[in-house]
This record gives sequence, structure tokens and C-alpha cells, in this order.
Amino acid sequence: MRSPFVAGGPVMRAMAQRSWAQGEPLVMTELPTPTPRAGELVVEVQAIGVNPVDWKMRSRGPLRLAARLIGPPPPVVVGIDFAGVVTAVGAGTRVRVGDRVVGGTNFARKQRGSQADTVVVRDDQVATLPEGFDIVVAGALPVAGVTASMCVGEVGRLQAGQRALVLGASGGVGQLVVQFVRHAGGSAVGVCSTRNLELVRSLGATAIDYTQGDPLVEARAHGPFHLVIDCVGGYSGTACRRLLARGGRHVMIAGETVGEALNGLVPPFTSKLVLGRPTRARLEPVVAAVASGAVKVRIEATMPLTQAEAALARSREGRLTGKLVLLP
Repeated sequence: MRSPFVAGGPVMRAMAQRSWAQGEPLVMTELPTPTPRAGELVVEVQAIGVNPVDWKMRSRGPLRLAARLIGPPPPVVVGIDFAGVVTAVGAGTRVRVGDRVVGGTNFARKQRGSQADTVVVRDDQVATLPEGFDIVVAGALPVAGVTASMCVGEVGRLQAGQRALVLGASGGVGQLVVQFVRHAGGSAVGVCSTRNLELVRSLGATAIDYTQGDPLVEARAHGPFHLVIDCVGGYSGTACRRLLARGGRHVMIAGETVGEALNGLVPPFTSKLVLGRPTRARLEPVVAAVASGAVKVRIEATMPLTQAEAALARSREGRLTGKLVLLP
């Protein structure tokens, strides 16, 4: 039976919740497929990366509020990351039908999320993939890759020969941060749990075990740092800034509390909050770094799109050492 959300015409399938009510489940839903306007393209999705922002948008905080206020009306489709093949384009796009692309949706542009078999986005939200690029790796890349790259380069401004401290170095973003530090010619010290020490060392970082005491105290012996990147939240901004060299920066990834967000407003204004929004300009160097082998993406597991709810639950547990990818 046709979904009540579809009046006629071509349809797409998405894991969606019918409203913004707390606890509303994700169910497979048929939705009308928009016709691309000028500057837009339609992508047949082949891989969808799962990120904490996906479940945070459903459950709490400023992201959920923003999505409700400025995003598209229900049914609610979450997800940002996607990779796939372009099936239709509007006037004035750089990409062509048949191109393999990677990108991210943007609810601020009234776009539905990526946990679907089809997305419609603007041309500046995707980068084309080189021949042979693994589509599953591509699907895992947009938010985590762009966030990591921004932390090190665009926001962190790390230069060759400088040192970075990475808090949460074994997580999906943290692993990429360590590698982008190395790619920029810097050296990294990574904080993680006992079970992930060898993983962090394998990425080329000096590893600190946070279960053996205060990692910021131990980190002093390796500093001062030109960059301290908090990939997990909860660390004192003041304590992090004390580890910085003159001119250094403290970068946080999407702080969840008001206190973490306010870190960026505290003099001497060396703390910055980053939420990587995928754009062509930001995705292209990330794709190039992965294509060259300088940066590797660890895939924890692939799951069918119909198991989106289970994938979000696994992400929320916070124990992943790689990316989850949904396959439509």
C-alpha cells in the first residue's frame, strides 16, 4: 500500500520517524522524490555513514531544536553522510549523470537526511570520487573526515613539526585526526583506553592510557602542544589550554553542554568548537588524502539500512573503534 506521504509520482524509500515525538521509531517509509532544481542533483545512495550527530538530532540538545525549527517538516529522516551515483541533475551543476560522488545532506537547506535510497542535494555539497575508490569507505567519510581535517588544518592551523594532543584518539573522528596531524607533518599524542593503546600506536601516535590516571597530567611531559583536540567532550577547557604553547589552539568537536560551548567565549579565545559540515571544498582534500593512502578509514561494520535503529544504538554506546555504514 502506498505511503500516506506520497501523493503520486516517483518515490524514494527512507528510514523515517513520523513526527518529532520522543521515542518515535524509525520505519521504512515511501516519500516523493523531488525533481532537481537548478544547481541540484539526485543521488542513488549506495553507502551511508553513521555519526553521533544522527542520534543526537533525534534525542536532545541544540541540534534537535535547530532541525525542528529550520529543517523540513516530518516525516523525519536523519543522517548526513552518503556516497552513491548521480541519477539526475538540474541546470548549472558541475557533476554529471553517472558520476560517483560523496557528500552530506544539510537540514538547514530543507533537505531530508541521508538514511534513504535517494538524496537530493546541491552541487556544492558533493565531491566526485576517483576511479576505484571504495564506496563503503566513501560513505563513512563526510562528517568524520571533514571534521578531522578542519580540526587540524582550517581551525587548528597545525604546521609541520608541531605537536598535537588528541583526546579520544581511538574513536571514529579521533583516528582520522591523528592521521591528519601526521599528514600535515606534525606529531601526535593520543589519549585512549587500555584496549586501544596498540591501535593508537599503529596510527603513529604516542599513546596515553586514561584509565591509569589523569591523562592531561601525563600529557604535560609531552608538551607543550600547538594543538589540543577534544574528540569526546568532558575535558576541562581551562586544563586543556594550560597545555598549549604560545599561540596554540584548543579545539572541541560539537560540545554537548552549554559549558563546553562557552569555552570558545572565554579569554584568551583560544578554544574553538567544530562541527564539520561537508562541502565540495572541504571534501576534495579529504578524498585525496584517503585515495593516496595517507589516511585510512577503519570500518567497524556494515549493516542494512533497515537496521538503522540498531546502528544508531551501537553508535550511542560510544565503544566503536571504526565507522558503521548502512547499505540501502
